[in-house]
Amino acid sequence: MNACDICNKNFKEKSSLVVHRRVHTGDKSYSCDQCEKTFSSNSVLTVHKRDHTGERPFSCDQCEKSFTRSSHLTQHKRFHTGEKPYSCDQCEKTFSNNSTLTVHKRIHSGEKPYSCDQCEKFFSDNSALIKHKRYHTGEKPYSCDQCKKTFSRISHLTVHKIIHTGEKPFSCDQCEKTFTSGGTLTKHKRIHTGEKPYSCKLCDKHYVSSSHLSTHNKSRGHLEMMKSCNNTVPTSVSISFIKCEEVYIKEEIKEEEIFDEDPLSIQMRADNIEENIKEEIDDSLSCELNCGEDRIDTIDIVHHKIEI
Repeated sequence: MNACDICNKNFKEKSSLVVHRRVHTGDKSYSCDQCEKTFSSNSVLTVHKRDHTGERPFSCDQCEKSFTRSSHLTQHKRFHTGEKPYSCDQCEKTFSNNSTLTVHKRIHSGEKPYSCDQCEKFFSDNSALIKHKRYHTGEKPYSCDQCKKTFSRISHLTVHKIIHTGEKPFSCDQCEKTFTSGGTLTKHKRIHTGEKPYSCKLCDKHYVSSSHLSTHNKSRGHLEMMKSCNNTVPTSVSISFIKCEEVYIKEEIKEEEIFDEDPLSIQMRADNIEENIKEEIDDSLSCELNCGEDRIDTIDIVHHKIEI
């Protein structure tokens, strides 16, 4: 066996050890003639060049997908077989590849090593950071081939395309109704179960969705009750587009004490902000994890947490 004198890794071939040592030395003597990237071995450079040529020599025998790397094909095949050989040692979840397990473990550790250089947000994986940055740059690289709409995430495009196809792939197992998204199906099922997870903080009323609670919160009776309790109307109203703990749009009315002003006039200002935001947000944007959460909420920022 050939052992590395820095990290003690063992290799069957001496040539593999030579390549491995470049990880420690930082030697990248193989450069791409089409871009500025450099690599530690010729084999890695060969794989990289396929990004330029579009070559995908590794194809799946169960579907039409093909890949630039054999390791990517191996991982892909697990979606067909259902194999999940990587398991978390802190919970019972299993994964089809080790990189997904690594990201998952950060849920337990709380580690968020990727930070946005334009705001104070941190992320557990680099792909989430890349998607987040598009909200700063306004980049929308995914376009619909049937209309001119563009999207910042491919999942948003996928949801949008259902508008053109009329497809409703999510069906209720208790009735014959079908829906375009899993989130809408989740809310529908509450009709059968009677579940009302959204409750008013001032009275005992409960609602099946946060939008229904929001409507209640803006009612004259609710605002009058708030005024009678505190002799003031809370005018710090946050209107947010919530998606898996990320607030993408937020506007506020400055907080101030109100004693004589009609409470509905305060809420009207919040309504105007909400309508402006609704015009800016594409109707097809929804949570790709199909959590069932409404997209726009007023009065409170909804703390929307999804266990990944």
